[in-house]
Amino acid sequence: MSRGEKVPAVPLRRNLAYPMVALLATLAAGCGDAQPAADRPSFHTSGTGAPASSGSATASTSPTGSPTTAGPSVTATRPQYVFPVQTADVSYHSTHSAYPAADLFAACGAPVVAVTDGVILEVSRVDRFDKRGPKGPLNGGKAVSLLGDDGVRYYGSHLTDVTVGIEAGVRVRAGQKIGTVGKTGNANNICHLHFGISPVCARTGDWWVRRGVIWPAKYLDAWRRKNDTSPARTVADWQRARGCPTAP
Repeated sequence: MSRGEKVPAVPLRRNLAYPMVALLATLAAGCGDAQPAADRPSFHTSGTGAPASSGSATASTSPTGSPTTAGPSVTATRPQYVFPVQTADVSYHSTHSAYPAADLFAACGAPVVAVTDGVILEVSRVDRFDKRGPKGPLNGGKAVSLLGDDGVRYYGSHLTDVTVGIEAGVRVRAGQKIGTVGKTGNANNICHLHFGISPVCARTGDWWVRRGVIWPAKYLDAWRRKNDTSPARTVADWQRARGCPTAP
């Protein structure tokens, strides 16, 4: 998806497990890392197919190096992608308030998996969000960010818990469980996964980039259909145009 491209609206569908009234109320109030939305979102409701693949994490050297401004690489070997929430009942929408990202609504405890092969960059196992504190740095609550082998960073937050063994520097495979859907952080007490796609930039700590810079819905739609559509080129284009912002 190139810069400026709009994600097409998707017809409203019914999700029996998560009434639309509750979801729209959540978006109106602002959820996760977001502020109140200006647009009425279009919802996608889907089952995600096969369950997450099993397997233990394998430790590797933690990523190092200074912040980079180089864009993510488009790997010669076609990477595999997996829908991030492995449950039969999950809803998401093509818009997000304030910045590009996606909120995937599912039951608390539903498995969250690595969307592609890669190495864990950051893990937050403690929910330090405080409504009286600054909005932004701690909004995600319990969270995991992953550097995919495609050079793209993937971020999931508001988790109930992070899977044992998932730590910075650990290598994971596409479909490997990394946590569970929850409502930690600034999730407005609604179970969902905040999902962001971004360039690696500072690797850790740069929450204003990590939370998401391109619209994920196009890729979520493809991964749900088991189509390995990569966001690497779109992320690279975004970074070439904007670099790595050093502040929100």
